[in-house]
Amino acid sequence: MDWFNDLLWKESVAQTIFLYSIVIAIGVVLGKLKIYKISLGITFVLFAGIAVGHFGFKVNHYVLDFIKDFGLILFVFSIGLQVGPGFFSSFRKGGLTLNLLAMSIVFLGAVTVVVLHFITGMSMPMMVGILSGAVTNTPGLGAAQQALKQITENNPGVDIPNIGLGYAVTYPFGVLGIIITMLFIRKITRIDIKKELEVYNEVQHPYEALPEKVSIIVSNPEVFGKKVIEFSHYFKNDAIISRVMHNDVVELADSHTVFVEGDTVLLVAHKIDIPALIKLIGKLSDSDLATHPGKLTTKQVLVSNPRVIGKTLGSLKLRSRFSINITRINRAGIDLVASRSIQLQMGDKLTIVGDDVSIENAAQIIGNSIKRLNEPNLFPLFVGILIGVLFGSIPFVIPGIPTPIKLGMAGGPLIIAILLSKYGYKFSLISYTTPSANLMLREIGIVLFLASVGIKAGENFIPTLASGDGFIWMGYGAIITLIPIMIVGLFTKLILKRNFFEICGLLSGSMTDPPALAFANSIAQSEAPAIAYATVYPLVMFLRIITAQLLIMMFA
Repeated sequence: MDWFNDLLWKESVAQTIFLYSIVIAIGVVLGKLKIYKISLGITFVLFAGIAVGHFGFKVNHYVLDFIKDFGLILFVFSIGLQVGPGFFSSFRKGGLTLNLLAMSIVFLGAVTVVVLHFITGMSMPMMVGILSGAVTNTPGLGAAQQALKQITENNPGVDIPNIGLGYAVTYPFGVLGIIITMLFIRKITRIDIKKELEVYNEVQHPYEALPEKVSIIVSNPEVFGKKVIEFSHYFKNDAIISRVMHNDVVELADSHTVFVEGDTVLLVAHKIDIPALIKLIGKLSDSDLATHPGKLTTKQVLVSNPRVIGKTLGSLKLRSRFSINITRINRAGIDLVASRSIQLQMGDKLTIVGDDVSIENAAQIIGNSIKRLNEPNLFPLFVGILIGVLFGSIPFVIPGIPTPIKLGMAGGPLIIAILLSKYGYKFSLISYTTPSANLMLREIGIVLFLASVGIKAGENFIPTLASGDGFIWMGYGAIITLIPIMIVGLFTKLILKRNFFEICGLLSGSMTDPPALAFANSIAQSEAPAIAYATVYPLVMFLRIITAQLLIMMFA
């Protein structure tokens, strides 16, 4: 059995893979267990890692650090690709408010640390170590250690505690505390997850703005003999007349189609505009012109040609080139009216009206290849990660701060992924991934990260607790974790009436905590938490690093 002992205890590639597989498998299985209808999901991988680390199983620390950082990069990069297309519009809607709330959480955390420092008499360096674990911010810990190193260089006799122990002890509850806060807010405000999702979707995609098609009989004398283009100014929002039936013959309509008394037209417009447009043209028809037999058909065509990504429908001139009409665009499950100004994205589904030959000709331009969509875009993915790592490694020097500020292995890739998903097509970098592929990358990344953190923390976790100080540190960490996010979370929900999923993303982002975001995503089944997380993360990462250094400099 020597080979099995070597597999468990002797550092090797096989041993590393074996231990990670055990940790992740156990964590995923136990994470599905529900206690009082609550499960931790893949976050339980962290605690499985702590258990394995406690029993003496070790991974080469260089390998462990690589797996941890690479897993984190995969996770945040996938999140960036997912939320990128909708990030900027969401930021404009509520980004400033979310960032102010996140700043409040950072400020309250710093105030809590200072108060505990004066009440308990514990040294500020150790309090900062506890703070870093309580808010699950590794770069903040690194910044504090750099500041302490500079202090020891200037004052050789100063005794500096191992603040990493405080970080290791408080980190697990830092993750758990955010999840507890989410569940507490959900319970205390009696949130119905399904209803909350409906409310969020309604705000992002109002029911009134969804497209609807109606058949209208031309009976208003004021439009007789007039062309469609002459009445386009009445279309407050995007509206399309796609077909017209004249003398029982259905034909494609365009801007030069003439309104003739008794004709029937098929109109696609926002629901809110339908009543006024019916009144303008005539009266509602009892029959659906879309189902009228004839040579015109309706088909959905996938956008998969990289050359059309980012281009507007109007610029492609598909209507005039192929005698077709594009009435709707389905994007990420949401129907949109196909306006001339809308920019195409990879994976869009266009609803096209025309004869079979014309639709097929247009489809060749658009792509319509499921195979192409399913192919992994590895080159843009790794180019994006490359640029993200470079960006995250750039030091930003701030006067008065002893060490430069870096966005790190999380902040850099996250920001670049958002930009790549939005503007990558301009540089021939199409970063589209199918939802299932994105989810797979995301989940693999987060479990590798959690397993690494758990194995590393497990070695000293129980001994530190057993020493007596560990439980006290854990208590301080719980206070630092819970007070700021409880106050701001409840204020955001009860006073500002913000969506619960946004609050989950806000809390996860303000604590720079990927595991909490993973938990929020699992209960939301929506990109809302990820968008809020990405909105506040860059500023919070900067503030967490600054705060750790300032506390050391001012009170150490």
